[in-house]
Amino acid sequence: MARAHLIIKGRVQGVCYRLFTQDVAVKLGITGWVRNLRDGNVEAVFEGAREQIDKALEHCNQGPPMSRVTEIELQWEEKEEGFKDFTITG
Repeated sequence: MARAHLIIKGRVQGVCYRLFTQDVAVKLGITGWVRNLRDGNVEAVFEGAREQIDKALEHCNQGPPMSRVTEIELQWEEKEEGFKDFTITG
């Protein structure tokens, strides 16, 4: 099991990016959360199998149709919380 902490930059608010991320995570069996940040970026935490998180990262780089991802800051962390599902928190 792995944990990834992401800051997604670009045109990622107002384009259903959080819902897109939640859909991807649920389909891949990943738990965690996603939220908008005040600076216009999106933050997410993924927990699950490393291979599934890698697949989710590929999707996040593309994003939903109206988005334009310019950068994803990725930090691998120790698995901590053991989330039960994947939620949109803000």
